[in-house]
Amino acid sequence: MKSEIKFGTDGWRGVISRDFTFENVRWVSQTVIDYLKKEHLHGKGLVIGYDRRFLSKEYAQEVASVAAANGVKVFMGKNFVPTPAVSWAVKEKNAAGGIMVTASHNPPKYNGIKFKEAFGGSALPETTALIENMLEKRQQEGKEPLSGSFGDEVAKGNIIDYDPLESYLRAVRNFVDLDKIKGSGIRVAYDPMHGAGSGSIGAILDEIGIEVREIRGDDNPGFGGISPEPIDRNLEKLMKMVARENYDIGLATDGDADRIGAVDGEGKFFNSHRILTVLARHLIEERGMQGSIIKTVSGTAMIDHMSRKFGLKVEETPIGFKHICKKMLKGGVLLGGEESGGIGITSHLPERDGILVGLLLVEIMAVKGKGIYDVLEEVFHEFGPFHYDRIDVEIKKEEMATVRSLLESYHPQSIAGMKVKGENRMDGVKFLLGERSWLLIRASGTEPVLRIYAESDSPENVKKLLDEGKEAAGLRD
Repeated sequence: MKSEIKFGTDGWRGVISRDFTFENVRWVSQTVIDYLKKEHLHGKGLVIGYDRRFLSKEYAQEVASVAAANGVKVFMGKNFVPTPAVSWAVKEKNAAGGIMVTASHNPPKYNGIKFKEAFGGSALPETTALIENMLEKRQQEGKEPLSGSFGDEVAKGNIIDYDPLESYLRAVRNFVDLDKIKGSGIRVAYDPMHGAGSGSIGAILDEIGIEVREIRGDDNPGFGGISPEPIDRNLEKLMKMVARENYDIGLATDGDADRIGAVDGEGKFFNSHRILTVLARHLIEERGMQGSIIKTVSGTAMIDHMSRKFGLKVEETPIGFKHICKKMLKGGVLLGGEESGGIGITSHLPERDGILVGLLLVEIMAVKGKGIYDVLEEVFHEFGPFHYDRIDVEIKKEEMATVRSLLESYHPQSIAGMKVKGENRMDGVKFLLGERSWLLIRASGTEPVLRIYAESDSPENVKKLLDEGKEAAGLRD
């Protein structure tokens, strides 16, 4: 009996040795190759990269062996690389696609595979659905994956050593206005969270004389016992260091460096909603860029208020950057972002990029001559304050159906004393409570976790909303 293999918000994830096994890696790899053959793309080659998780390199070699055994030329990363570097390489080499072995921000016991399509972004929902169907059919027919010896395929020249990092960092340098940053004296602390971003931000800023201190840059497949997700509860060391040693900003990227988190000059967490807001404003006002803004259903209402001022369209999608990417490919999109810290700028790549966005935050500070929170306060002054928080509750698989049933029948007239003005059930259930307040409850697409999100005009209201969200889902402390 084969393990159930499903693609979530971005790729397939599984617990190492239970779900994410070498056998299942071969099945997924073979089916991706089947898909490329079906689309007549396999002759263009495949880029393969991996992060610093347990056995990621070995899993990536297994992927490469399957691809080479199927006659597909492989460009194999020489070392760990950020996911956006693999996406950039796909686009630069005009390859058929890319496979990145990573479980992104998930706990250390997970690993995973992300498939990047030929346009250099997350595989679209219809693509992953087709791959799932092809995989199921192949397993039912008992058609075992092809595979060969990694060493033999390298010796034959079918697997080529390739370093995608150099050209990717060159692209980032070209996008960021380093001349504006140079001479600014901004001091940067960077936390790659033991992930694949290690060395990248420092490599760029060191060249222009900007002080960068990197922490947790060493190889640690256990990620120090936490999930490598750049959110406040995981960045205590960075926040304390920024405050204690007077750094101007702290930057953090997740396990594969496609998500960004930040810390302001006082050592306080600067969440992804705030990052997306100040970034969008900068690109529009300072760079003169235009286009619609895409946010997921868990995105901030700040974007809606600000976009109205500039006459720009805002669109909302389900959780998962693949939905944002699909909008980007249609054209006319400036940027898109997720609550989880995944933010992408279409003119660079239809893909999340924590390294690029982190450097752009430094650019914003240099242009404004202000700390990043002071830049945000300009937005607050114009549109009022916005506060946000999220809680994650582990749910047993057998309990999830009960929780979903409770939420399906939950139609309150008010929440936390605020009138419910509408519901959005695009992805989970979101209650609209006015211009600056909302509550969202949804199941994670990658973990057995229920996520509860809230935004309002005060931290007190956010807490009330989260508490009521837990009660609605039948969860109590």
